[in-house]
This record gives sequence, C-alpha cells and structure tokens, in this order.
Amino acid sequence: MTRDQASGLRMMNQPNNDKVKVIAVSGGKGGVGKTSVSINTAVALAEKGKRVLVLDADLGLANVDVMLGIRAEKNLSHVLSGDAELDDIIVRGPKGIGIVPATSGTQAMVELTQAQHAGLIRAFSEMRTQFDILIVDTAAGISDMVLSFSRASQDVLIVVCDEPTSITDAYALIKILSREHGVFHFKIVANMVRSLREGMELFAKLSKVTDRFLDVALELVATVPFDENLRKSVRKQKLVVDAFPKSPSAIAYHGLANKIMTWPIPQQPGGHLEFFVERLVQRKPTEEESASE
Repeated sequence: MTRDQASGLRMMNQPNNDKVKVIAVSGGKGGVGKTSVSINTAVALAEKGKRVLVLDADLGLANVDVMLGIRAEKNLSHVLSGDAELDDIIVRGPKGIGIVPATSGTQAMVELTQAQHAGLIRAFSEMRTQFDILIVDTAAGISDMVLSFSRASQDVLIVVCDEPTSITDAYALIKILSREHGVFHFKIVANMVRSLREGMELFAKLSKVTDRFLDVALELVATVPFDENLRKSVRKQKLVVDAFPKSPSAIAYHGLANKIMTWPIPQQPGGHLEFFVERLVQRKPTEEESASE
C-alpha cells in the first residue's frame, strides 16, 4: 500500500508505466519571473519533442492563461466541485503544451482543506492525458499549497533575482522546505541578470547564507538575462521563445530545457515525494498489488 501511494503522483496513469518528471518552479517572492520561467521552459521542452503539462498552481490568482492570451472555459475549481475532470479543463498553448488553468480572484481556492488538497492530487493520478513532464508554477509565498507541490516534486527550481527581498524570501522558502519537509536539493535560476557574472554572484550570495545556516545543496542551473524582448513578448501575450527565438533570454530557456532533459527520474519513489503522497493520496491498491504485499 505504501509503495502504491508513493508512486501515484509520478505514475499519473501513463502507458507502459512511463514515469512523469515533476518540476516545481517557486521563488518565495512575487514578481521574480516564475511564470515566465515555467511556460517558456515548457515550450522549449515541447520543441525538443517532450509532452509537457503546466499546472498553474497559483490557485487564487491565475496568470498562465492570461499571459498567453488563452481563454479557459473551465478551471481547477470545476474539478474540485466535481463538475469536470482534470482532462476536460486542459487547454493547449504554444507548441501544443497543455495548461491546467487555475482561478482568479477566488478566495476559496486559496483556502483549500486537506481533503481538497487530496482530491486535487488524486485527480492528477487518474489523468488519461499522456505527458512526459509536469511543470508546477507555484504561487508566491510559503503557503501550504506551495509547500505541498514543492515537496511532491522530484526537482525544485527556485527563481531568484538580484534584489534583497528576493534573496531573503528564497532563503525562507528553502529553510522551511529543508527543515520541516525534508527537501535538501534545490536548483537555482538567476533571473533578470545583466551578465553571466552577475548571475553567478547572485547565486554566491544565496549560497553563502544557506551554507552557513542550512544543510542543503544548491545548484545554479540557469542564468536568464534581462532582455527587452521578454518585456515586448509579455505585452503581446506571446512567449519570448516563440516571438524572439534568438534573443538572449530565449537562448537561456532553451539551455535550461536541455539540462532538464538530462535530469534522471528516480526509478523508485522516495524522500519528500513519498512523504507527500502518503499523506494526501489515499488510492486503494489493486487486487494484484494487495496480493503482492
């Protein structure tokens, strides 16, 4: 039973038992570019042949569909109310990426109960839609939902920019995930930097604090430069990897996508994913699984 529950989120009803790579994109502070990193990287992965699903996990202030100029008829609130299944609300974005839209301006979605959290995760484990990578674009802050999806993911990307509040909030998120939820490895994206050197210096600032006070491992996986083309694409409700594919930020997103494709998927679930799914997913084992235990 434990083994079955722990594998539920990764398996996600995939054919041939293909496991899904689950990546949480977080940052602690709002305005650091998490959503831009999430969807541009998703499209870059799709261009490399990956089937990608993006979950807008900012449940009360949805912005993925807004940034892409996509109109979603239904969203996660319809799944939680039982009016739709998760497969029914997926909308398609650039290069065929799937998007699971959240709601906007709905306080109830921000204050989900433990049972509703469980229902949401169960919906993912029962999906029919096939995909290789799930990117979870979390909300700002350190809410229960941010922590839940971060500890449920195989890889946690922390997006940080060169501002004191961004570094402080990123540290706070890393601290609570490591000390209270058993997440010890974090991949860092230095965003909106003016040079590779500035990105490395930003990473060094964050590493200096975590090395002193926390038992965690940080890895700098991307430096995304400040790029006027990125601002232009946002105003047009386009993605920079689509509208300006040769721009510096688009090249950085493709570089991040290339790295993601090399990250291994653990063959056996464990660590923080196991802790999370055991608590939230209560799927009954099949007769075959019951007989084997």
